[in-house]
Order: sequence, then C-alpha cells, then structure tokens
Amino acid sequence: MRRRPISAWLGSILAIALCLGLKATTLQRLALDDMIQGSTDVVRAKVKGSTSVLRHGDVFTVYQLSVLEQWKHQAGRIAPQEVAVPGGVAGGVRQQVGGAPVLRPGQEYILFLWQGKSGLTQLMGLSQGVFGVIGERTVQAPATDQMLDRAGHTVMPEALSLKLSVLKARVGGVY
Repeated sequence: MRRRPISAWLGSILAIALCLGLKATTLQRLALDDMIQGSTDVVRAKVKGSTSVLRHGDVFTVYQLSVLEQWKHQAGRIAPQEVAVPGGVAGGVRQQVGGAPVLRPGQEYILFLWQGKSGLTQLMGLSQGVFGVIGERTVQAPATDQMLDRAGHTVMPEALSLKLSVLKARVGGVY
C-alpha cells in the first residue's frame, strides 16, 4: 500500500477548508403569484440613491426609495423607504452575489419586498422581485441567471413583460 505524503493531505484539507468558506447563491424560480403572496409589500418606487453597509460580516447595498404607489402592504405599516440588496463594497470588503440586481438612481421600479425578523427589507427572489417601469404603461423583468424549479431541476431564464395595469390588477387580485 502506497502512502500519501503529508503535503498532499494538507493540500486536500486546505482545499476543502477554502471551499467551505465560499458562499454561493442558487435561486429558485418563483411564479409571479408566489412572489405576490410571499411579499410583505409591493411598491412602485423611484430610486433616490444608495449606500453600502457591512452587517454581521455581509455587505448590503441599501437603496433609498421614493414610494409612488403602495400596491400591497401590512396593515398599519407605511411603505418601506429603503431596500437592502446583498452585495457591494463596505468597510473594505467587496461581496458579489449572483442574482442580486443593481438598481439605478432615477429609475422607476415595481418592487416585490419582504421584511424578515431582523427588520431588514429585501427583494423577494432577488432580481426576480424587480420590474423596471418602461414608459407609462409597461413593466419588464429581465431574464436572470439560471435558476432551479421546485424539484431542483435547472430552468432557463425568461424575460417577462406586462402592461403596468395588468400587473397592478394581478397584485390586487392575488393579495
């Protein structure tokens, strides 16, 4: 029986340790009705600006919002004025998260939001929860990275384009 040198063992252990430290993002494709039901808020908002923060070792880009319409909300609660998206640069740390969108200042969006126990408001399904408003009548969700269906099978991304009035009615009908 041939013995492996100790350097080979150490190399293997180091490789495993490095892999365990890596973070990856796998998105499950969400149906529009699932996003509507799972959201705590659905708003039509314009992005005013952003800042990046380091929170418990994770970087978030926090976008400040000017809420134009609130389509869904929790009773007795005002519309969120900001949304935290994982990734960005803060405190000398750069993190990039697959599926996390970049929102543009001055751009108008329909945002599907959820608020966790920590109080942090985030996007439902990351980029899936962002519809860009195009003109006065159309919203569009671009195709995102590959995702998985409920059974764990890879599904190809698809862009979705709807009339603004249709999406608003759908949110009202499901909510």
